[in-house]
Amino acid sequence: QIPKSKSEDHSLSDTLSLRFRSVQFIFTSSNFNYLLYPSRSLPPHSMAAKFPGVIALFDVDGTLTAPRKEATPELLAFIRELRKVVTIGVVGGSDLNKISEQLGKTVTHDYDYCFSENGLVAHKDGKSIGIQSLKLHLGEDKLKELINFTLHYIADLDIPIKRGTFIEFRNGMLNVSPIGRNCSQEERDEFERYDKVQNIRPKMVAELRERFAHLNLTFSIGGQISFDVFPKGWDKTYCLQYLEDFNEIHFFGDKTYEGGNDYEIYESPKTIGHSVTSPDDTMAKCKALFMS
Repeated sequence: QIPKSKSEDHSLSDTLSLRFRSVQFIFTSSNFNYLLYPSRSLPPHSMAAKFPGVIALFDVDGTLTAPRKEATPELLAFIRELRKVVTIGVVGGSDLNKISEQLGKTVTHDYDYCFSENGLVAHKDGKSIGIQSLKLHLGEDKLKELINFTLHYIADLDIPIKRGTFIEFRNGMLNVSPIGRNCSQEERDEFERYDKVQNIRPKMVAELRERFAHLNLTFSIGGQISFDVFPKGWDKTYCLQYLEDFNEIHFFGDKTYEGGNDYEIYESPKTIGHSVTSPDDTMAKCKALFMS
């Protein structure tokens, strides 16, 4: 509704000006994304009426998707329905590009909160709200020392196959893969089975943890073929600083055991942890909690 001017007998130019200001208000409000993308859910201020003050926060691999696979249409549809009753967020160890490959290119809009690299790169309502840098934190010399030692270790490692991209440098962490991230899915599955018997990653993590104790780093095994390296405190609990206004934070993850990359946030006193075994298990637990 157009607001009345001070004079009831306002001119046509006054009316047009008022109409323009009214339209301008609409397009500067938080509904702007919805007007551009009407297929998407409404912004979070109009959502989560059933569970105010509560957020459901999800890991990616093994929780919303199979490891490094795309989310199923069923899961994506379920998330859209869940968002109607509770605020939702996602926190993954991968960078934003990889999370987008799995959950969709509009992931920062499809979830109220999107935390990549454990929350070291943070988005809320589609907008960046924080970023942290491993390079600035450690400094170039210490970072180079860590990378050189890791590459030497992998070079001397005797495993059935090796491919490429053994270290992936991200904003807030290093991702280390003994087999190399360029391996095929079949090779990835094969390495996971081999690792469970030979403990390739746990042994490597133990060596690095001892060698670089002075850097105060965390080594966190995740996925099928790799582990993450980051400063202590930069695990998935890092994202919780952005969620302090919530009364309840329900976290869902699969690697909730000690040494797994969901362990710290699962055990945090700030969260209510739910250990899951698959996307189907995640949906079942959420239905029981929020949609029954």
